[in-house]
Amino acid sequence: MRSRQKQTRIERRQPGEPVVGVDCAKGFDPMKILLADDHDLVRETLAAFLLAEGLGEVHSARTFDEALSLLNQRFDLVLLDYNMPGMNGFEGLARAKAIAVGTPVAIISGTTQRELAEAALREGAAGFVPKTLAARSMVAAVQIMASGEVFAPISLLQDEDPPEGALASLTKRETDVLRGICEGKSNKEIARDLDLQEVTVKLHVKTLSRKLGAKNRTHAAMIARDGGKGGTP
Repeated sequence: MRSRQKQTRIERRQPGEPVVGVDCAKGFDPMKILLADDHDLVRETLAAFLLAEGLGEVHSARTFDEALSLLNQRFDLVLLDYNMPGMNGFEGLARAKAIAVGTPVAIISGTTQRELAEAALREGAAGFVPKTLAARSMVAAVQIMASGEVFAPISLLQDEDPPEGALASLTKRETDVLRGICEGKSNKEIARDLDLQEVTVKLHVKTLSRKLGAKNRTHAAMIARDGGKGGTP
């Protein structure tokens, strides 16, 4: 992720009203995010993570019913706490998706279980985000999901090592694309940086993911870091 200098002011408001990062991060369109969690400290901390990167507006809700009442507005991403009152497991996810048609709806959870993450993705969640995720990883996850990609922590989904020598098998262009993925860039941003068509980048992502045995772009980035002993390609 590119470093950016900015000043961000966080304003305390009533639940449901936006908390606004006044200056949006350069290089990214401002987002409008709905964050629903019944724990005040967790909700405020997560909002602070996002606002520190200047992503735009974060609207908050303490309960699932309160979140539903806000879905008449247009959001770029909806984050729902799995154990929030009123959610009733994935029933709440289905109800939110039915109202916010076309809007990515993701699950956040203090429980980090592989089975839960996989079930959330099967039920159509835009992602499964542990509350313990590091601040920068949280921001990257939000950007990935808001762009239409699916996010889940690879530590929960990965069950085997990548093929031996997989990184070395990548072409130079595939390596360039993988580097962009590791930096948290979207396909559009990678295409612009490498002077390629976005469809070409998508093809490289598909090819390099197959070579690495990756389930998705996030998985590919984690394989690059782990397989490269902590470094990007």
